[in-house]
Amino acid sequence: MKIALLYDLWNEDPVAAAKEESANGNGDGNGGSRRNANARKTRKVVKKVKKEKTDREEIFEALQKLGHEPSHVELDGRPQSLHALSKCDADLLFNLTESFDGDDTKEMNVVAYVDLLGLRYTGAGPHAIFLSQDKSIAKKIFAFHGIKTPFFAISYRGRIEHAHDISFPLIVKPAWEDGSIGIDAGAVVTNVREMMQRIEYIQDEFDSPALIEEYIEGREIYAGVLGNYENAQALPLVELDLSKLPEGTPKIASYDVKFEKNTEAYKLTKSAIAEDLDEATTKRLSNTAVAAYRALKLRDYGRIDMRLAPNGDVYVIEANPNPWLASRQEFAMAAKAAGLSYTEMIGTIVEQAMSRYTSAPLTTAAAMR
Repeated sequence: MKIALLYDLWNEDPVAAAKEESANGNGDGNGGSRRNANARKTRKVVKKVKKEKTDREEIFEALQKLGHEPSHVELDGRPQSLHALSKCDADLLFNLTESFDGDDTKEMNVVAYVDLLGLRYTGAGPHAIFLSQDKSIAKKIFAFHGIKTPFFAISYRGRIEHAHDISFPLIVKPAWEDGSIGIDAGAVVTNVREMMQRIEYIQDEFDSPALIEEYIEGREIYAGVLGNYENAQALPLVELDLSKLPEGTPKIASYDVKFEKNTEAYKLTKSAIAEDLDEATTKRLSNTAVAAYRALKLRDYGRIDMRLAPNGDVYVIEANPNPWLASRQEFAMAAKAAGLSYTEMIGTIVEQAMSRYTSAPLTTAAAMR
């Protein structure tokens, strides 16, 4: 089967980005958390080190091992790249895009365009991406379905769009960003003055509403989910261990914890399979993850981020459609614990995507190719 890896370039100058990727061999260009992680890699080579493969390279190799014919389709922010996509004759697009022209709010527009073209693709559709990306809407949907999520308020340019009766400490972050963008130690506030300063920072820096959320003390648990609505299943749970952060540092998955490899926060934290949870707690976390996955209409694969409070309560923090699939990241880690090799994990995602199309004929646009 012909499978095209669809990815986006995030640099302002796509020509320069392509040259840089060719010269340095480390331009991932997949947007979102991948985009921001690579943007901060040092370019000065002090000593020869083994180059880490990008998720795009790993997926390409996995597809080859599965007997498919992989190729690349690049979106560089220009209309011409959209026109080239419209001519794609692949049987399936493996969607790795997280933005268009560096704007991650347009991630849903990319898959909406692919839908209009009648092309098959992996992962979440435009509705699921929109619902997941706007954290305030996602939280309202969780509440409707009886899924616990921290109480919150939304503020933008002096207007309160929604407000629970919340109490300090609070965490203030952009309502529309992902990949921990806009989250650092200063995101956790303990009084009105700190809260107002943080709201102003979020609005000025990201032109985004500020999500003001109750800070839940507890363990950071990630649940990868594979499958579609009726057969969605949670993978073994992964914990981001924040316990070794210095005293006084908020125990949160901040940007430096996730991506800034040279920081103390990054070096003191790590993700691993959560093996010390009892059966009842594991079941409660897994069931909550699947419920959240279904509520936001995620499909094929996704990740649900949760907090396990000391009293055993489970809170959903956010949902991640199309999470990072690098072999060293949490989703692949969970799949491995479930007995899936990396190649088998990629094959399962492909199978789940194709199963959605087997009973639905291609649109006229796709059939004409």
